Amino acid sequence: MKQLLETVEGLGKRGIGFRSLTEQFDTTTPGGKLTFHIFGALAEFERSLIRSRVRAGLDAARAKGRIGGRPRSLDEKQLTAVRTLLADSELSVAEIAHQHHVNPATIYRAFPGG
Repeated sequence: MKQLLETVEGLGKRGIGFRSLTEQFDTTTPGGKLTFHIFGALAEFERSLIRSRVRAGLDAARAKGRIGGRPRSLDEKQLTAVRTLLADSELSVAEIAHQHHVNPATIYRAFPGG
């Protein structure tokens, strides 16, 4: 919304008015400018409310011990097994990944640099 307000203000400085085809905004009139800025302020307020509610929800979930995000593909036991197989180096990363039902990229991500 901030960018839209800045764009409309920049257009206004160059003598260009903004008129919405779907809403009743016409920044060439004082009433249209007022309406545009009121809706802009309301949109910014709503965004702030959503942001604070999401943050409160994440904090409450964290306090209950929940961790967000996708579950890990390999647990600690599997990572130890993969580490052992990589050290042995008889198998390729693709073969080790196939054995553990993961993509080779998962192993490269877990063990950067080999």
